[in-house]
Amino acid sequence: MKSDIILSGVGGQGILSIAATIGLAAVDNNLYLKQAEVHGMSQRGGDVQSHLRLSDKPVASDLIPFGSADLILSVEPMESLRYLPWLSKTGWLVTNSNPFINIPDYPDVDEILNEIKAIKNHIILDADLIAKESGSARSGNIVILGAASAFIDMPFSSLEVAIRKLFGRKGQDIVDANLKALNAGRKLSDAYRK
Repeated sequence: MKSDIILSGVGGQGILSIAATIGLAAVDNNLYLKQAEVHGMSQRGGDVQSHLRLSDKPVASDLIPFGSADLILSVEPMESLRYLPWLSKTGWLVTNSNPFINIPDYPDVDEILNEIKAIKNHIILDADLIAKESGSARSGNIVILGAASAFIDMPFSSLEVAIRKLFGRKGQDIVDANLKALNAGRKLSDAYRK
C-alpha cells in the first residue's frame, strides 16, 4: 500500500489540520508516514503545501517525485494547479471551487476551473457551501478531506476517529460539525464518481 498526497491551499485554510487528521489515522493503521511542509507567508495568505507519504513499508524520502502523486487535495483552485507536475497519470485532483483571492491579478476563476476539468481524474466541489450546510463554515477543509478520502488507502472510519481526537479539546459541537462535513464530502465524492 502506498499513498503519496499533496495538500495545497493558502494560510488559514486548514491544510495542517488535514495533514494532522490523515497522520493520526495513518498511525492508528500502523502505517509508515513522512511529511514535509512549506508554510511560506502563510499568515499573510501565502501558499501552504504539504507532501504526505503513507505506506505499509518504510518511506525513504519525505518529498514526492514529479509525476507520482496519487492525490492532490486542495482547498483553493489556483493552488491545485500549482502542483499538477507532481500528479501521476492515474492520480486524482480534488479541489474546492471557491478561490481565495489574495492577489490583485488573480487569474479568471472560470479559466482555472476549465484547466482542472481538463484533467482526467478530478473532483471540483463547493466545499464552503457544503461546510455551511454542515453547521460550520470553517470546515471547508474537512469537506475536501471527505471528498478525497476515497483515494486514501485506509478505512474511512479511521479519519472519523482522527477527527474526534484532533478536535475533541474544542468541544463536541466542533467534533460533530467536522464529522458531518467529512461525511458530506465523502457522499458527494461517491456520487461524483458514479
